[in-house]
Amino acid sequence: MAYPTVSAPYGFKPINRFDGLPYAGATQLYPVTSGQAVYYGQVVKFVAGGTVSPVADISSTSIYAVGVCTGVQYTNSSGQTVQAQYAPASGVSNVYAYVVNDPAAVFKVAVTGNNSTITPVPATVLNTNVDGVTGTPSSTTGDATSSVDGTTADAGATSLFRIVGLVEETKNPTTGYYSEVLVKFNGTYHQQLSTTGTTT
Repeated sequence: MAYPTVSAPYGFKPINRFDGLPYAGATQLYPVTSGQAVYYGQVVKFVAGGTVSPVADISSTSIYAVGVCTGVQYTNSSGQTVQAQYAPASGVSNVYAYVVNDPAAVFKVAVTGNNSTITPVPATVLNTNVDGVTGTPSSTTGDATSSVDGTTADAGATSLFRIVGLVEETKNPTTGYYSEVLVKFNGTYHQQLSTTGTTT
């Protein structure tokens, strides 16, 4: 019997909470920094002034995040309020992002190398820390193409994400390797858990 395959990264999709409670769709609406495009499944952070912006490089070890964008609202050039998958960087105003900002939220994400190629990983990556891969969002689908870099999985590393689960549905029955994993933001790298406020 054929097993489902993952052809390309698709960003971060909220699944449940780390404590096992189901994800109920809760989001917080935050204004987006002027001139910033934002996409579904993209990791975002607070910046000075209380707005959110996409995290430019989710592989960095010195970054913080507030959550993941799961849609936007903006005013188009005709003055209409639009609910959409993504917001472009220009031609719109009053842009807001719906953000899953729960520090305990768990997200499903594809595993790649440090690129956009799906690179399955063994079960030994469970409970390790792992770097993100930012990807290039698609204005056609409105989705991010972020993933995690399975080659960086390391229990002792300092990374934005912790692998907390494995997605059995896309496990290769021959190799036993996984194309998708479940992750959460790692400790104080989540801005709601940081002991300092947002200054940049």
